[in-house]
Amino acid sequence: MNVVAYGGGTNSTAMILGMYHKHIPVDLILFADPGGEQPHTYAYLPIMNDWLVRHGLPEIQTVTYRDKDGNRLTLEQECLRSGTLPAIAYGYKKCSLKHKIGPQEKFCNNYPPCRDVWARGEKVFKYIGYDVGEQQRKDGAQEHDEADQKYTKVYALMDWGWTREDCVAAIQQEGLPLPGKSSCFFCPSMKKKEIRTLYHQHRDLYERAIAIENGARPNLTSVKGLGRDWAWRDFVEADRNQTALCWMFPEDDLPCNCHDGG
Repeated sequence: MNVVAYGGGTNSTAMILGMYHKHIPVDLILFADPGGEQPHTYAYLPIMNDWLVRHGLPEIQTVTYRDKDGNRLTLEQECLRSGTLPAIAYGYKKCSLKHKIGPQEKFCNNYPPCRDVWARGEKVFKYIGYDVGEQQRKDGAQEHDEADQKYTKVYALMDWGWTREDCVAAIQQEGLPLPGKSSCFFCPSMKKKEIRTLYHQHRDLYERAIAIENGARPNLTSVKGLGRDWAWRDFVEADRNQTALCWMFPEDDLPCNCHDGG
């Protein structure tokens, strides 16, 4: 039983393509939706589903976090209700554990083919899309992976020796558009050029991210905002005023040349 943890980004997309061409069975594809993915990720799902159907593979199964009453609870709603930032801003991984891994495992716990595998005393193979440049992520999960009684984690891209560039090439060779980076629109790990893009191209989403930041502000101590050491609002305001100097917001991705173009 091969289950693919599909994040909607470049690596997991390339991994599915590779599995198909290497004749590795794909039995189930799970996309855990925290409710705040970037628009390009949601737009890519039907594109990928079309490719899957045309190649005789199962469509993507979307799973979400539900509270004890069975009501959907998005990460954005959770942050607004509790007056907190996403857990990664504080150095924790509870976001992915609760809204990504948890819903996938809950689905599998109730999925008859998975239950049949476990009833036989065997493990389900879960495919994770880490490329060869993400060895540190794999090493960080090693202790948990080895202790897992239900899943054998398969890092297929690493097994194939695929880099990020190989993943991009595999998607392009298939004639598919690149999916773009998968992340919540209010993720504290976003780079400053991504925050600029969000501000200029999706102002409504930027304002929703700022609402999370403002709601958490009264409860913050060492963390300053969604940028951890700085607040998104302060960065964008400085950027708009062309005062975001390198010493103020150091980064190596783009010069500070943002302007309000309407």
